[in-house]
Amino acid sequence: MAAVDQIAARLVLARPGGFTLDVDLQLPGRGVTALFGPSGCGKTTCLRAIAGLARAEPGRVVVNGEVWQDDGQRIWRPTHQRALGYVFQEASLFEHLSVRGNIDYGRKRTPRERPTVALDQAVDLLGIAHLMDRRPHALSGGERQRVAMARSLATGPRVLLMDEPLAALDGERKAEVLPYLERLHQALDIPVLYVSHAIDEVARLAAHMVLMQDGRVLASGRTEDMLVRLDLPLAHGDAAASVVEGTVLRHDAADHITTVQFAGGQLLLASATARPAGEPVRLRIQARDVSLTLAEQVDTSILNILPATVVQVSEDSPGQCMVALDAGPTRLLARVTQRSAVALALEPGQRVYAQVKGVAIVN
Repeated sequence: MAAVDQIAARLVLARPGGFTLDVDLQLPGRGVTALFGPSGCGKTTCLRAIAGLARAEPGRVVVNGEVWQDDGQRIWRPTHQRALGYVFQEASLFEHLSVRGNIDYGRKRTPRERPTVALDQAVDLLGIAHLMDRRPHALSGGERQRVAMARSLATGPRVLLMDEPLAALDGERKAEVLPYLERLHQALDIPVLYVSHAIDEVARLAAHMVLMQDGRVLASGRTEDMLVRLDLPLAHGDAAASVVEGTVLRHDAADHITTVQFAGGQLLLASATARPAGEPVRLRIQARDVSLTLAEQVDTSILNILPATVVQVSEDSPGQCMVALDAGPTRLLARVTQRSAVALALEPGQRVYAQVKGVAIVN
């Protein structure tokens, strides 16, 4: 029996050419869950099967206590009877309708018994009030995607499915849309399944992550835990990083330094934007930006030096090692050369100092 605040999906779906999706998911019924993995691993197929756009056989889908598919009980709800919103890579707006008309199109086709998101709320969250009378051809790519999100919300979904909604946008348009996605997820009490192969998006948006490979689930768990597991590919390579949840302690306007309190101590960040004390922030620390010393250094330009304990040392690539560290209860990664690991005689339980050369606020 699936929990009320849970999305459960047991899906088997064979595709021509030998690919088979075979997953058994138990996901949070609230917040953002990312389906992450390389192209062709089955992320979109999984999302389409949950939506009923592709039929898993056998299959079972339960969203917060509502059964959408259960082959064992001969239950099958077609897509139009599932209370979901679906945002694709392309906005696919009706070109002959205004923004208002596109959103109303979804609202008019929503069953009366289904509670809908207030139009004003969706418009405000996505910042499109000034666009309501425009036609799609007069919108930028980022604006089109925000309208597509508003149209999906207008149907009153119990879950919002997003299939790489930023993949077709350039870096500037992505930067434009991401803050609205954050506002959306924070303000609405519905689960979001977010397909992506961009780890920076996942680190910024998702509280939970499913790592997929070849149609299977390689691992599933909290995003910050998944990113630092040395038994997973996420924690290896030049892009490896840890995500740290913190709270703004203060901002020094004189030298534009923000102090963030986290479970392992404090971090100083160069930031031209002042954030109010008490504001929660999510930080990303690249493993390549963390160096290790056996003694605390002085007379250095590095602002962040944290006492830490070595948890594990793993080969990363020829000549490189990945070191898992505990700074208090917070797990960090450091990517060092094999020569350095040998010179420092790094081993589990060893006390070191982590010198953090760069910290990025991702939300």
